[in-house]
Amino acid sequence: MSEITNFRGEAQAQTEVRNEADRLTDDLIARVGERVRRARDRKGIPRRVLSERSGVSPRYLAQLEAGEGNISIALLQKVAYALDHKIEWLVGEDDPWTSDALRIADLYRTANADIQATVRATLSPEPATEKRAHRVCLIGLRGAGKSTLGRRAGQALGIPFVELNREIEEQAGMPVDEVMAFYGQEGYRRLEAQALSRVIATHDTMILAVAGGIVAEPETYNRLLTHFHTIWVKATPAEHMARVREQGDERPMAGNPEAMDQLKSILTSREALYEKAEESLDTSGKTEEESLAELTALLHARDLV
Repeated sequence: MSEITNFRGEAQAQTEVRNEADRLTDDLIARVGERVRRARDRKGIPRRVLSERSGVSPRYLAQLEAGEGNISIALLQKVAYALDHKIEWLVGEDDPWTSDALRIADLYRTANADIQATVRATLSPEPATEKRAHRVCLIGLRGAGKSTLGRRAGQALGIPFVELNREIEEQAGMPVDEVMAFYGQEGYRRLEAQALSRVIATHDTMILAVAGGIVAEPETYNRLLTHFHTIWVKATPAEHMARVREQGDERPMAGNPEAMDQLKSILTSREALYEKAEESLDTSGKTEEESLAELTALLHARDLV
């Protein structure tokens, strides 16, 4: 397989993908340099003074402003702080001095709850329930039971069940593991976003199961939350691990004595993201039949499908 599709669904050779990534990196470095230079000029701060305030050497600052310095996030944060800027103003695509979107975002953050609700209703007049139609998405870490419960609930209710990873494999023409090895995390995430868009466009009624890491991609996850009724399927870390091993996958523990601690850390770091789901279903200590009964009862009670 030598091609991957871009955000518009157009086929790209692997070398083109790399070239595009290099171009975007160059554009980012140039944009950051230009923003730092403009911010310094606007405040009338000599480069020497900015160096003293930020702790970043004058030589490094000169390279940065010339679009030649591949500065670390930590050093860029120091520069932003010294300029009394938010770091996102230096790296974002919107120009912080002219962007209405950034200005409105700042006004929104400081507004009271009633005004924020009015803004949301104005910008998104279509009711959330209509956008979500009868689409249900099961989120959560591997081993919680998303695929098993989703498939059985779909069969019981007579509605389609889709695993997003299977959609990705169909689009890429290879298993997900090979997609990751061949294109890396970035390529996988692009395919994931494209697959989600296709599913939304082709199904008004369905149950979808997605990979646990989708919540870490803000744009994709927000699109999912907008177009699906979401349910966080969860379990204890020990049960997550045990169920994955029962599926015949020994990789989580193979040669990694810290695997359980890492799993707990992932759960902790993603908990706030998973809690954005409308509902949750705890499968801990329950049989498959018990969890399935709870899921179908939840779907009926909320009239989600």
